[in-house]
Amino acid sequence: MTGQNTEKAAYKLDELNREATIGGMGVSVARAVPQIDMADFEERKTEIADQLWQAATGIGFFQLINHGIPDDLLSSVYDKAWDFFNLPMAEKEHFPLKPGTNAGWEFRAQVRPSTGTPDNKESYQITLPNMTGLWPDDEQVPGFQHTMRLFEQANWKLGMRVLSCFALKLGFDEDFFTKLHNPVSPTYQSTLRLIHYMSMENAKPEDFRFWRAGAHSDFDCLTLLHQRPGQGGLQLCPGKDATSGEWTDVAPDPGVVTCNIGDMLMRWSDDKLLSTLHRVRMPYPDEYLGPRLSVPFFCQANRDAVIQGPEKKYAPITAENYLKERMQANYAEKKELIAGNG
Repeated sequence: MTGQNTEKAAYKLDELNREATIGGMGVSVARAVPQIDMADFEERKTEIADQLWQAATGIGFFQLINHGIPDDLLSSVYDKAWDFFNLPMAEKEHFPLKPGTNAGWEFRAQVRPSTGTPDNKESYQITLPNMTGLWPDDEQVPGFQHTMRLFEQANWKLGMRVLSCFALKLGFDEDFFTKLHNPVSPTYQSTLRLIHYMSMENAKPEDFRFWRAGAHSDFDCLTLLHQRPGQGGLQLCPGKDATSGEWTDVAPDPGVVTCNIGDMLMRWSDDKLLSTLHRVRMPYPDEYLGPRLSVPFFCQANRDAVIQGPEKKYAPITAENYLKERMQANYAEKKELIAGNG
């Protein structure tokens, strides 16, 4: 599998120019992904904060167990997600992703600098202040909005627990990040995303040269990822330098939430917390080849939040401007990259 962008990169950010060089298959290397028990959170907060800090300053990925999100709620989310993705294409087109909102449905629209080709997936984004006209009604998908709102709230609560631990370790007030991820504010921009990776059951051999999701780092503070057991493919490469080509599979074990640090929090921590490269590879011939469903929640600070670490390594920037800078740099050359890679 290659799927690597062979065009000369022309991105405005140096890290994206580096990212444009890492689209190759590489090799698989076993690494331990820490599992952190969130049980008795308030009583064990100091212990949990130490474990989270060690994981986030090391491999940059970790998995949470006993996290408090009910299994039956997650199962309902998966069911509602499939109900949505199984709608006719013409119906899903009534909920288009609106530029600058991170809300709505898109189909094979995301192109990574690492590959220059569209990810083989469709997705539906939920960013609560931007959802006017984008919810399917109860005739199309019964209970969809109610279920997704409950799940969004549950993920927000868990994300804020994790971020409160990082706040303490960085010397901020315990509720520092919670106040800046305020879900009742019109500037709220955390996002729940439903992702359907297409089935490869009847794919042509050449289709396996591409990627379900090309190598990238997330733009946000913290990502909480829900995967279905038996539907693997997620791989990580610690840090921002993938020149080693050494990638590690992250198992979709039942009952765990897989987390990674995003670029926003890496900057906010003066580069102490590490945003880690990751991707979703195509299945191998002896693996499950059917459709794959995953549900990430992206903790992104409110648009008016000012990002600057305690050591002031970087100049202050609002979360809105930071994300705009990343998005514009990442996708400015999308059409040219698609054309240049067939």
